[in-house]
Amino acid sequence: MSTLPTDKLDYISARFHEVQDMLCRPEITQDARRFTELTKERAEAEAVVEAYARYCANEQQLEEDRLALEDPELRELAQEEIPELEALKDKLVREIQLLLLPKDPNDGRDIILELRAGAGGEEAALFTADLFRMYSRYAETVGWKFEIMSSSEASSGGMKEIIALVRGKAVYSSLRFEGGVHRVQRVPATESQGRIHTSTATVAVMPEADEVDVVIRDEDLVISTAAASGPGGQGVNTTNSAVQIKHVPTNIVIRCQEQRSQIQNRARAMQLLRSKLLEAEQRAHDEAIRDERRGMVGTGDRSEKIRTYNYPQNRVTDHRIGLTLHSLDKIMDGEVEPLMTALRNEHQAALLKEFAN
Repeated sequence: MSTLPTDKLDYISARFHEVQDMLCRPEITQDARRFTELTKERAEAEAVVEAYARYCANEQQLEEDRLALEDPELRELAQEEIPELEALKDKLVREIQLLLLPKDPNDGRDIILELRAGAGGEEAALFTADLFRMYSRYAETVGWKFEIMSSSEASSGGMKEIIALVRGKAVYSSLRFEGGVHRVQRVPATESQGRIHTSTATVAVMPEADEVDVVIRDEDLVISTAAASGPGGQGVNTTNSAVQIKHVPTNIVIRCQEQRSQIQNRARAMQLLRSKLLEAEQRAHDEAIRDERRGMVGTGDRSEKIRTYNYPQNRVTDHRIGLTLHSLDKIMDGEVEPLMTALRNEHQAALLKEFAN
């Protein structure tokens, strides 16, 4: 079993209590910025400090029980307690090691979720709509909020593209591994011969950018308006509410028409543009993020899949970690937590291995 960096943990604990004392001082409570910074610092350290306190208490009890083995009257009780305390020690060590792992700076952010139909024509569009429903159902169970920013329907009733803002607790850290090519194998409703078709949809997960994260100059933007298309009554096609923004330096084009007013659509388009620019900036300056994102979406080709949804066998396979679950019906109804948990555990195991070296 790995040992813990007790010097580091002692420092974190001491700093935690120091910050707690500082937050009670009048000069701190009257300084909103400083108070917010210290409150955040305390919140980030609290879980580590509590786990380390339990670890220290467990170590003390273990030491007392080992000494009690020498006492005939206490030996039997100590022999019963020691295995339980040693098992708890192993559990606490693992918990603390995970808490000490470097945090992704985006873990606390909300995200912009993009789904696009890939290879497979109309069936790919139907699958894209199914994936969006899957994520929407999951969001309902964990209390997240989904806001559609842009969408494009296919003639089949599926979705060529859909972009949504997802807000809630731990959104990015939960969905970050969903980015990539998702492959479906099933018999389309239009298939008269009962043959299984293979189609794909691409998923991209981008942390939402704040206005201070990126600088966008007005002179770099080309903004145009048009009548929105799609269902919604006569006003949809007669009011120039749809907004398209082109960022000239990067050639990124954003179009939003989901809101009823031009002002709202422009705000949504700028929000999406900021996130795309933040993502591009991170990709350019951070090799790890660049490599992860480069393999996230690819071309949408079937051979690039990260996960396969096989309807005839009621099976879902995540090819990155070799995990297969025979519960496709439940997963497509929003029960995706087993997949997300397995991916997070695999990521944490890799970080622990790197951390140990």
